[in-house]
Amino acid sequence: MKGGELLDKILRQKFFSEREASAVLYTITKTVEYLHVQGVVHRDLKPSNILYVDESGNAESIRICDFGFAKQLRAENGLLMTPCYTANFVAPEVLKKQGYDAACDIWSLGVLLYTMLTGFTPFANGLEDTPEEILARIGSGKFSLTGGYWNSVSAEAKELVSKMLHVDPHQRLTAGQVLRHPWVTQRDQLPKFTLTRQDAPHLVKGAMAATYSALNRNVPPVLDPVGCSTLAQRRGVKKLTSTAL
Repeated sequence: MKGGELLDKILRQKFFSEREASAVLYTITKTVEYLHVQGVVHRDLKPSNILYVDESGNAESIRICDFGFAKQLRAENGLLMTPCYTANFVAPEVLKKQGYDAACDIWSLGVLLYTMLTGFTPFANGLEDTPEEILARIGSGKFSLTGGYWNSVSAEAKELVSKMLHVDPHQRLTAGQVLRHPWVTQRDQLPKFTLTRQDAPHLVKGAMAATYSALNRNVPPVLDPVGCSTLAQRRGVKKLTSTAL
């Protein structure tokens, strides 16, 4: 396709706003929702599989390709068991090999949204990261939404990212819920100003390469319980506080 890879184009844009990021997410998620309604899970939603059909840069020209890992849900419990993925975009439940469903695609889109908003990935910093470190971070579901480049991102966008990257697939948003989120439906009200992002596409590429290397080495990931995730701990504190009241 003439337009090239989605993330390559976006990270090289000097001017990129939340409004544009929302439009991109809407277009991709709309396609993913259609797949899920048909009982199909893509299982490998990474930047190289999301392309522009032309050089316009319009969100409407975005297409998802490479359905080599796609699979139709056929098990009685609706869960897939064969782990097929690209490391930086793989959900914790896929790594655990305990069965997973369409929620793994939402996790991948959450990673993509995180990267669009800040210019770096949530679980890898660069080529220097070890496979063990990267896969352990993915397995724990721990990531930061504060400080640095996140200071220029709206609270609504952060909320959406956190719900798409929830370590518990049962608590993660569905494609339909993502499309109904205010950050997506009220796109015209989002800030037009340019996001303050890490201006180093090569570092993102390095982070991606590090995660691919982690996958190729097939290092067993260190996986934390769902309750160890940052979001689960925050919710636990809130629950205790409300109980005390």
